Amino acid sequence: MTKEIFIKYVQELVLPLFTGSHIAGEDISSIRDNEVAQGANGSMLVKPHKEDEYRLIIKRSQPFKNADIELMQAIIYELDKINEFNITDATYKQRLQTLAMEKAICKSLTDVSSDTLLGVIAELDSCARKTYEGHRIKFGIIINEYNVCPNKSSNLFYQNLFRKDFFAVMSNGVQSCVEIDKEGYVLGHVLFEKLRFAPTISPYDYINVAKYCGEKRIGIILLESGEILLFKNHELMFCKRRGVWGSYFHDEIIQLLSNRTTHTIKEIRKAIYFTALDCSFAGSGGCLVYLNKDELENALTHIDINDIMDEKYFEIKKKQMIEESHKLYNLNNPLPFDENITFNEYIDQNKLVKSACLRECIDNRKFHELNRKLRQEIASVDGATIIDNDGTIIAVGAIVQIEAGSSGGGRLAATRTLAKYGVAIKISADGIMQGFIKDRKNNKVKPIFTVG
Repeated sequence: MTKEIFIKYVQELVLPLFTGSHIAGEDISSIRDNEVAQGANGSMLVKPHKEDEYRLIIKRSQPFKNADIELMQAIIYELDKINEFNITDATYKQRLQTLAMEKAICKSLTDVSSDTLLGVIAELDSCARKTYEGHRIKFGIIINEYNVCPNKSSNLFYQNLFRKDFFAVMSNGVQSCVEIDKEGYVLGHVLFEKLRFAPTISPYDYINVAKYCGEKRIGIILLESGEILLFKNHELMFCKRRGVWGSYFHDEIIQLLSNRTTHTIKEIRKAIYFTALDCSFAGSGGCLVYLNKDELENALTHIDINDIMDEKYFEIKKKQMIEESHKLYNLNNPLPFDENITFNEYIDQNKLVKSACLRECIDNRKFHELNRKLRQEIASVDGATIIDNDGTIIAVGAIVQIEAGSSGGGRLAATRTLAKYGVAIKISADGIMQGFIKDRKNNKVKPIFTVG
């Protein structure tokens, strides 16, 4: 494989899997070097063949882990097998390369049932292009590596079942799944009721799938949107969106939300990340901001007083506005409120229905103390949800005064503006999550992760 072809393959298929990564150049290599290796500063070095005299340098904002290296090794191994056939048909070769990606993902999840997993993904891909009685199909299958089906009848083999219309309504992937063994024979039907507690990292609607899928169970869920989710070890591992696979690195993102400061609380960071994940798969979009302790008042200058939800921050914002009104160039611009007005009076006088309603729902609780579904619904309100360093909700649905020269859409511009004061996450309607912070070296905003 020529270098040009390999670079194209990496750009089109591999980089989307490791979301947020990019080719940062190349390094000299020799036959002694492995095809895949850890590089400097958390980068990854990749070449297609042992004999190649170069390795591409792949970087992203967070370092690559051992699991990432192993997955890349599996991809290169599968790619090398395709190249042995010396295929000249470009379309056919591209399809095989895509399949090689999926096969590598399956092998990274399991040795004993990777072929079955690959086959199930192919069947669900086919289902995603169909409807049943006018509705898009949603479905869930669990591969159970603990148990073996005693009846190896072809009537119970998953591929034969997928060819029958009735099978499309045998599960919905949320409350129920069909369970098969490692060879693909049906074991039964799983209804997710009264599952024992297990810590999970999953979109809200699929918590029960994640609970059920431990070390020896793999969940494959087809969404109505055509997306395919893969669960194992009680967490979402991979997602196929718009025909492209992406991996999830939950713990790393939760750690990145600390923004290298010591005063952050892990429960708050987890709540923020889980909420971003929930908004991502609900298709609602959103903007979540976790402010640094020493930047709270600076951030308030970008927030409209009508969007503030907390009395303490209302008083700080009111003081800022009073001080601004006393400056010479503002003497002819009277304040829109009496200087002695209380927070509750301000809400009533200005008929701030959103603030009044949300304050009752929040009921003086901090962000991480709210139930998870409420957090998702709050974050889905158009505008930014802004949280201080101890979890107090400063604003919901805030219309942010963006800085001059901001580029991109309104949500991205608001996210980048507030990222100067903490960590800001933009969730697009198509599910992509992007995190930003201020680069202290050049005083500019930089991305720290992209996933989805």
